[in-house]
Amino acid sequence: MTAIAWLAVAIFAGVYVLIATERVHRVAAALGGAALVMGLGIVKSEDAFYSHETGIDWNVIFLLLGMMLVVGVIRRTGVFEYLAIRSAKLAQGRPFGVLVLLILVTAGASALLDNVTTVLLVAPVTLLLCDRLGLQPIPFLMAEALASNIGGAATLVGDPPNIIIASRADLSFVDFLVHMLPIVLIILAVFIVMARWLFRDALHGDPTRAKSLMALDEREAITDRPLLLRSSIVLAAILLGFLLQRQTGVALSVVALVGAGLLLLLSPLHASDLVEDIEWETLLFFIGLFILVGALVHVGALDRLAEALAGVTGGAVVPTLLVILMGSAVVSAVVDNIPYVTAMSPVVASLIASNPELGRDGGLWWALALGADLGGNATLVGASANVVIVGVAARNGLHITFRTWLRYGIPTAVMSLAISVPYVLWRYA
Repeated sequence: MTAIAWLAVAIFAGVYVLIATERVHRVAAALGGAALVMGLGIVKSEDAFYSHETGIDWNVIFLLLGMMLVVGVIRRTGVFEYLAIRSAKLAQGRPFGVLVLLILVTAGASALLDNVTTVLLVAPVTLLLCDRLGLQPIPFLMAEALASNIGGAATLVGDPPNIIIASRADLSFVDFLVHMLPIVLIILAVFIVMARWLFRDALHGDPTRAKSLMALDEREAITDRPLLLRSSIVLAAILLGFLLQRQTGVALSVVALVGAGLLLLLSPLHASDLVEDIEWETLLFFIGLFILVGALVHVGALDRLAEALAGVTGGAVVPTLLVILMGSAVVSAVVDNIPYVTAMSPVVASLIASNPELGRDGGLWWALALGADLGGNATLVGASANVVIVGVAARNGLHITFRTWLRYGIPTAVMSLAISVPYVLWRYA
């Protein structure tokens, strides 16, 4: 690599160390690193702000912004309190029952929506549930983020890398259900069993609070029924727009922004009140990360990494499948998986063209998808849902450290890959 490429790698590594050690605030580290790569001329403004390959993914930023506004309006109807009480009753007030319910709802919704939207909708319910039951909310929030990344891997629309892979390999929604859903269901089942041990310290609630919560009438929690009706109609339209995105060609961010704008017009709330509900730190952190990872793409560092991963195996089927699966998981735990999959897709296509056995039943594509989707669970910055949950927690006075995330994320990622390896070898080798 050139000197400028090594400089970009060094800046990214320095920022990553600062985020991991929390020597400075993660937003300051990300934006400071972005300022460095731009100030030193590694990337120019057109690369950072306007390029689809190396710039900020404005679709993600505006998707988040739109859904934050929608959640802000819905929160004022009291429906989250309703859902919290209802969920506690379904779980009979038992902490592990609540955890399992939240995991299943989050994973299921993430398969139909993108996982960022799902955690934005589920997190407020979780916070209220934990507050009412006297539970520690951080493990529950993290369990949802981990479940969203697992569930999102199941379908074409569940995780952005899947969309990129589907487009490059000409794969359909049904293809993802046939190849990804079975292994995701197994991983999710093991994760639920594992959660009993992984989050054991948080599964001790207050029996008195649970008993009082069970006595509440959840219908009394709704404070604005007309606004709830309007919000429900708009939210349903947004979710339908998400599901039909491939058919309509309308970006998810546009759907979210249109829905947010419509809901603002239909609600009696003032726009300035809703500005307070936006997780500005999360958006700024994403912007900084996108510029930093974009710099790695711009100087060719990710391309070199992708080629190195593919070149280790010499084209043999089993080693290539394992290297793509495991290598993608490791890389996706460190950098955002969207630019990585973008860089890796042409390499995978080239490998399949040179050795058709690698493309049997799309094996190499599914290895790439599993590694990129599931590896992101390992670290705080490995997946968009992780970053969003950390931002939601911070806004509510809860601090999730990099080390705390590793405590739960690494075992989950290792378990997921330990199940994925024999599945990939059995089905595609």
